[in-house]
Amino acid sequence: MTQAISHHEALIYVMVTMSAVDRKMTDAELHAIGEVVQTLPVFRGFNVEQLVPVAEACGDLLNVEDGLDEILDIVARSLPHKLYETAYAVAVEVAAVDLHVEQEELRFLQMLRDRLNLDKLSVAAIERGARARYMTI
Repeated sequence: MTQAISHHEALIYVMVTMSAVDRKMTDAELHAIGEVVQTLPVFRGFNVEQLVPVAEACGDLLNVEDGLDEILDIVARSLPHKLYETAYAVAVEVAAVDLHVEQEELRFLQMLRDRLNLDKLSVAAIERGARARYMTI
């Protein structure tokens, strides 16, 4: 059993996993992760220079057998309950940036909301907000 990590690291694990789950980490997704870390209040106090090492640690964990389940366990154990919706929101943010969500990304979102026991209304609101932010003509 892997030890808990900081809430900053857990949120970064969620975003990196979302980006990597379809085996294509795009520049847009990586930029979105950096932007989220630099702008969201939940990341106050996080040393941005630690972003790459934290992302690499997540990537290493993804490469082991049952790594995805382990990441979900770590995230659920490391985040306070009040940040569960935030975790889902940052995952959706990374998924939405490409304006196309792959099946693997949808599956990860489902796994995340199940592991964090998020209610359907909150999930729908988070997803709808992301759709509105990334809408194009």
